[in-house]
Amino acid sequence: MSDTAPYYEDDRPRRKPWLAYALVVLGLVAVALIGKWFAGAGAQKNARSGRPAAAVSAVPVGLGDMPVEVNAIGTVTPIDSAAVRSQLSGTVFAILFKEGQQVREGQVIAQIDPRPYRLSLSQAEGTLAKDMAQLNSAKLDLKRYETLASQDSVARQTLDTQRATVGQLEGTVAADRASVGTARLNLQYTAVKAPFSGRIGLRQVSVGAFVTPSDTAGIATVTRTDPIDVAFTVPQGQLNAIAAKGSGLPVIAYDQDGKSELAKGTFSTFDNQIDTTTGTIKAKARFANPAAVKALFPNQFVNVKMLVDTLHQVPVVPVSALRHGAPGDFVFVVQPDNKVKLTVVKVGPSDGRNTAILGGLNKGQLVVAEGADGLDDGSSVRLAGGKGGPDGPGGAENKGKRKAAQ
Repeated sequence: MSDTAPYYEDDRPRRKPWLAYALVVLGLVAVALIGKWFAGAGAQKNARSGRPAAAVSAVPVGLGDMPVEVNAIGTVTPIDSAAVRSQLSGTVFAILFKEGQQVREGQVIAQIDPRPYRLSLSQAEGTLAKDMAQLNSAKLDLKRYETLASQDSVARQTLDTQRATVGQLEGTVAADRASVGTARLNLQYTAVKAPFSGRIGLRQVSVGAFVTPSDTAGIATVTRTDPIDVAFTVPQGQLNAIAAKGSGLPVIAYDQDGKSELAKGTFSTFDNQIDTTTGTIKAKARFANPAAVKALFPNQFVNVKMLVDTLHQVPVVPVSALRHGAPGDFVFVVQPDNKVKLTVVKVGPSDGRNTAILGGLNKGQLVVAEGADGLDDGSSVRLAGGKGGPDGPGGAENKGKRKAAQ
């Protein structure tokens, strides 16, 4: 037999139970601390001891006039634009314009070979003269027959036949006069004229080219540039407000960057239906565009700003004071105890720097304009340059701003 005692499972060293209990307790404490760190929001979160007051810049709510404007991207659209074509076939004798120049209504811009049409006019005039002579002769014969008929010296049928002959010749003469008018009109068409005043584009034909009325490009394109329209779209939600004001609302056209003012005009009219795919309606504004200025060019893209109305003496705050979140649009209002209150507001129009507040704020209230990142409802704040608290160095400054705002 071996002197060594047998080894049993129960004889192995056991862990101390208090160590496991300690680990469990420490884990619970850690969870509690983490939960306490993340738990709570708003005032409870910011009421934790040891968190310093946030430095912010605040401004009082003031009253001011705020314009209600429509901003859109527009396209410069000429009132009239036409490709000038020859109204008859012929050879171009002369081009009487310079590309890009301003032309007057009725100004001759090209000359078609007029000789064939002069000959046609002469032929039509000769036919008219011949038929007029026959008509005059027939009228004299009719007069003689009427005299003889009154003396019962000619048959009644002869008189009726002569009257019919005179009527036929009168019809022939009328047709001849129309032919003369057509030939004369064709001769006038050999001088191709501008249909209206405007700027002429690049020429599409050269001297010696044979042109016809079916040429799609024509001789050149004339575009009316003064006055000129700008077409843009307006959201259907603003349709009623603009329609209530009627035409004549002031409109300003800016360049593509929206910085330089190009021209001032007035609102003209809306289209007759709303585009269901975009929920907008087309509108037009008219601008004076004298040739000496040439601020607007056809098919140019511009930024349009139309003044619809002006809100008088409404609460206004800087754009930087507005916040956006789950509650909607809101601002942080500084309270007398130097804590902020989250206040939901109804936002109105903006001019890029300030925004009108249509509900939720009153004149004199102090709102946080800068430094609002990280603030919650109930956060302690101090104005830049002072400490928080009504009795601290910053407290007197806060009171002075609120008093001045009132």
